Amino acid sequence: MPNFCAAPNCTRKSTQSDLAFFRFPRDPARCQKWVENCRRADLEDKTPDQLNKHYRLCAKHFETSMICKSSPYRTVLRDNAVPTIFDLTSHLNNPHSRHRKRIKELSEDEIKSLKERKIDESSEQEQTNQETNNSNSAQNAVAEGGGEQDEEVLPLTLEEKENKDYLKSLFEILILMGKQNIPLDGHETDEIPEGIFMPDNFQALLECRINAGDEVLRKRFETTAVNMLFCSKTQQKQMLEICESCIREEMLREIRDSHFFSIVTDDVVDIAGEEHLPVLVRFVDDSHNLREEFIGFLPYEADAEILAIKFHTTITEKWGLNMEYCRGQAYIVSSGFSSKMKVVAMRLLEKYPQAVYTLCSSCALNTWLAKSIPVVGVSVALGIIEEVCSFFHRSPQLLVELDNVISVLFQNSEEKGNELKEICRSQWTGRHDAFEILVDLLQALVLCLDNINSDTTVRWDNFIAGQAFVLGSALVDFDFIVTVVVLKNILSFTRAFGKNLQGQTSDVFFAASSLTAVLHSLNEVMENIEVYHEFWFEEATNLATKLDIEIKLPGKFRRSQQANLEPEVTSESYYKEVLSVPTVEHIIQELKDIFSEQHLKALKCLSLVPSVMGQLKFNTSEEHHADMYKSDLPNPDTLSAELHCWRIKWKHRGKDIELPATIYEALHLPDIKFFPNVYALLKVLCILPVMKVENERYENGRKRLKAYLRDTLTAHRSSNLALLNINFDIKHDLDLMVDTYIKLYASKLDLQEEVLPTSNSEPTENT
Repeated sequence: MPNFCAAPNCTRKSTQSDLAFFRFPRDPARCQKWVENCRRADLEDKTPDQLNKHYRLCAKHFETSMICKSSPYRTVLRDNAVPTIFDLTSHLNNPHSRHRKRIKELSEDEIKSLKERKIDESSEQEQTNQETNNSNSAQNAVAEGGGEQDEEVLPLTLEEKENKDYLKSLFEILILMGKQNIPLDGHETDEIPEGIFMPDNFQALLECRINAGDEVLRKRFETTAVNMLFCSKTQQKQMLEICESCIREEMLREIRDSHFFSIVTDDVVDIAGEEHLPVLVRFVDDSHNLREEFIGFLPYEADAEILAIKFHTTITEKWGLNMEYCRGQAYIVSSGFSSKMKVVAMRLLEKYPQAVYTLCSSCALNTWLAKSIPVVGVSVALGIIEEVCSFFHRSPQLLVELDNVISVLFQNSEEKGNELKEICRSQWTGRHDAFEILVDLLQALVLCLDNINSDTTVRWDNFIAGQAFVLGSALVDFDFIVTVVVLKNILSFTRAFGKNLQGQTSDVFFAASSLTAVLHSLNEVMENIEVYHEFWFEEATNLATKLDIEIKLPGKFRRSQQANLEPEVTSESYYKEVLSVPTVEHIIQELKDIFSEQHLKALKCLSLVPSVMGQLKFNTSEEHHADMYKSDLPNPDTLSAELHCWRIKWKHRGKDIELPATIYEALHLPDIKFFPNVYALLKVLCILPVMKVENERYENGRKRLKAYLRDTLTAHRSSNLALLNINFDIKHDLDLMVDTYIKLYASKLDLQEEVLPTSNSEPTENT
């Protein structure tokens, strides 16, 4: 219900005004003053409890000094507040008004008595202010006098302590909401009926805490206006930013202590309608463990150059990381974004040549290459594949349905069928051989989607059946078939190479040596593209015929050619020019860019790992490749001698001693600190994004990020709360958060005032 102002000649109500509305006080003496100043005879016979329950006055009837300024985000009255501003004459212009509240006419003696009381109250207030000023002056003098001898912080006043305890309670609620993934807003504004107060989740938790016995909060809000939110959206945002900053600072402190780090971004995500880039940082902690932690979201920019500038500014200025110590960068993005992130990588390389641009270990090379291809048909095909995979993972029943179809189709090859069933239960779209799997599964997928769409037993709801129809139609498009087959064949040349990059340390080392052969094969394909494309197109037409799919050019191309008098283009030549040629050219160039000379030199340094040394018969020469990291070494002049001792140590080891197979194992050797240069090199090599995190325990950042995005509705996502949720185990200092808030915003307490009514209506004009 809306609250109406009880003052005479005032027509304001809470649903039509941004003003605060206050209850009549229960204290009899103070309530009597309110009634007398209102000059409404009908209120004189009511008890203070009745007035408190049923009558309100809006903020327009109180002097500014009566509004409590202890917080800029609430509107409360001082304990001695009395309304003094009333319009007692405007009703004379309309004496027959039916809605006019009757004003009590005062006698001359009553008017004289009222004036005398106001003068006495003013004198008392002035005397109180004078005493307060004298007390503050004395305290300042004591503080200045003692400053020469000792700079200890003065003890907090009672008001300051109460304010800090109050802020601490608010921060505790926000941290709880972040860790438990509770959205700040509980209701959409258009869902709330006008005049009804519906608290958001923050307000609800705050009230719950008050009811549970939090005396600090109860005391703070017991005089709050009845139609007010306890904590404004502005204050919530400010406090959330401080929470986020303090939690991030705890992680960044570890990163700075480790000295070197690498930056990794994940795919662009939608947060409350805006696109953001998740940013993760890799580093080796004090316990020699490689960790990958999520440190925040970066707003995405459509313009690549602007994005590069903001990316650099956020990391260096806002987050305070020194990019001079960045030794690697990798970007996992979906189709359409990769070219822009490549610009970011190049701009950072121009400023910081040692921030090597690499592949990320959590993304298969073939998947990364496919997403980066600037061909519209490829982007569309990748989107369809992801949707099909997500569709069958919606419920176990859908996977069982697909299993049944696979069993029927692979009756004569049960082993192959069981293998495909097992693959279907995983996220197979991210595998090295994803396109080979898709071609093998295509007939089963189409038949299964057709069965779901045409099912007459009502096992599937309309949404599932409709989605099955849409996806089935997309899979039986000839453009999709050709795209998938061409990708399968081209990426077969990089499949083994990419698989090695995600293997053991020795696999990564030898993969670097095989890049030349991979590029040679792809160049040969490019030189003989007519022959290769002919075979690929034939495979696509055979698959289309098997699925009863019409072989034709895309409709948009046929329509554009209707007025063209040139000879008709064949399907085979069309797809060669728009798909095969640009795809092969792009993959060759991407491999050259991602595996730069600097990147390959870094991978060659993996010969420091003892198992790689053993496979090379201890005939290695790391000095040449380690030149790029010379400035990172504690004693570069002794590198050659130290490497010689390192080789001798492992070459003449005991028969029962196994060679450490990974950087992780080498870093945890008990005597690794006796080889300071080797230790420094291994730490830098370890953080390169292309190296996988050996201990899954320390790859929580990415897993928790995926879980947060999966479990949180887009509209309820918050970049601030996400950091708290994903890094729930990071210690937090409530006192630091409170002190930071006071330092940033306490100076504005006397300048800000924010009123938060339940209605979103515009404020009414003053009467």
